[in-house]
Amino acid sequence: MPADTPLDTAASVIDSVVTTNEDELVELRRDLHAHPELSWAETRTSDLVAAAVEKAGWRVTRLPQTGLLAELGDDGPMVALRADLDALPVQDATTDPWTSKVPGVAHACGHDVHTAALVGSAQALAEVHARGLLAGRVRLLFQPAEEVMPGGALHLVSLGALDDVERVFALHCDPGVDLGQVGLRLGPLTSAADRLEVRLEGTGGHTSRPHLTGDLTFALAKVTTELPAMLSRRLDPRSGVSLVWGIVNAGAAANVIPDRGLAAGTVRILDAVAWADCEQLVRELVHDIVRPYGVNAHVVYQQGVPPVVNELVAHRVMSGAVHRALGEHGRVTAHQSLGGEDFGWMLDQVPGAMARLGTRTPGGPTYDLHQGNLRVDERATGIGARVMANAAVGSLVTDR
Repeated sequence: MPADTPLDTAASVIDSVVTTNEDELVELRRDLHAHPELSWAETRTSDLVAAAVEKAGWRVTRLPQTGLLAELGDDGPMVALRADLDALPVQDATTDPWTSKVPGVAHACGHDVHTAALVGSAQALAEVHARGLLAGRVRLLFQPAEEVMPGGALHLVSLGALDDVERVFALHCDPGVDLGQVGLRLGPLTSAADRLEVRLEGTGGHTSRPHLTGDLTFALAKVTTELPAMLSRRLDPRSGVSLVWGIVNAGAAANVIPDRGLAAGTVRILDAVAWADCEQLVRELVHDIVRPYGVNAHVVYQQGVPPVVNELVAHRVMSGAVHRALGEHGRVTAHQSLGGEDFGWMLDQVPGAMARLGTRTPGGPTYDLHQGNLRVDERATGIGARVMANAAVGSLVTDR
């Protein structure tokens, strides 16, 4: 039998610590779930996390509003692990004892799992460090405001949270993947997600005389149908662009051409290069579409988040972490998603990877994120703690 490697030894320590603390981590997750806080208001959550991480021996720095950083180790290369803290303005539709006590607010995206899992990683890595098995430094990023634009990731970057960091890792709950499995993917994992509003203005008039006014409703219909089609022809089809409207609004009477109209939706793109070009192209195309109809267009384009693109070495590190935490059968292929994740801003600064943490009880129902009935198999909390801690240890020995 070959001797255990330092990574194997560290993995054994991580597993032992997480196993010992697993019930405590589940209780923390339940506490967070029962007391969700919206973006930029995660005060109680930050207090709980800071106390738990300080107790484990980490050096904690509170951020100016909400959120915190924590560091372990004195010298050597630095790796970062990120979890997001905020909940959603969604009514909790579950009936568990730990259902949300805050009306209209719920952890419907699994951030309570991410946060509790990273606390578990902190506890395990403290023991790894105490045994001399940590080949560098680790920084924990407990990030506020992932669910809004611009998100908290940009805020952390502006505060220097990634200074000296060589790689950064994160997990995201996936209720479509079974417990005990983690989805991995090299390259784009999520898409860029931008907000688009097109506001049209014209003179308005009677529907019997469209030739004497700008037919604003017709022009708005052209925008809503032609702009998505034109983008698919002007951008590389491999970029995976998707423009979908959520609001189309004009007029209040059947025989009146209105003088104002609105179309609003999201633009999602898998390719970072196409994303950089998209805003200017959208602005040009909208004005080209409406010009023949005698109306004016005002385009509000808000870049939200870039795609999450998993870098090669970081992907290998995360894959190895999943293998050490769960074995060969723990690794599955993650599907690309057109959802947005502001972790992409961090990957704009340093290489890293995000993986999909399976939260579905095998044989149980499949839920969806951002829905009030979301339930997760709480055993995923300990699995997430093991994977993230192993990713930190593995990253610090890669290429050394």
